[in-house]
Amino acid sequence: MLSKLAKPVMAAAFVLAAVQASAQEVAPADVKIADYAVAEPLTGTSGDAVEGAKTFANRGLGNCLACHAVSALETEQFHGNVGLALDGVADRWSADELRAIVVDAKQIFAEETVMPAFYSLDYGITPRKDLVGKTILTAQQVEDVVAYLATLKE
Repeated sequence: MLSKLAKPVMAAAFVLAAVQASAQEVAPADVKIADYAVAEPLTGTSGDAVEGAKTFANRGLGNCLACHAVSALETEQFHGNVGLALDGVADRWSADELRAIVVDAKQIFAEETVMPAFYSLDYGITPRKDLVGKTILTAQQVEDVVAYLATLKE
């Protein structure tokens, strides 16, 4: 029989284990792109479209607006035109396909694409030494951006 103190301690341990398990991230090297898609989310937490829009617009993170225009972010200045406009992108690609594009566009489009691999450690032959072993976005940021992109319908 458990003491009165042991029961709450064990319950807290189970809750902590569940929280830690849900926070598990897929390592960049373990991401599987198949049929132009990443079928499994990179984290145990759903993407947050509001946070994804912030990451998308943040010039210090993804810097997505340097190449892509998005009408929904009309208050942001200096949308690029190197990449395609992303209005209606959720009508063209599924969330799994969008995840693959954000993870590593070079595996989806072509090695020559200028879009960086946001969740890969394969970034060329001369990376900055301070960036070796780091991804541009975290797994959760990728999921957030995918959640945001999934809202962009015609």
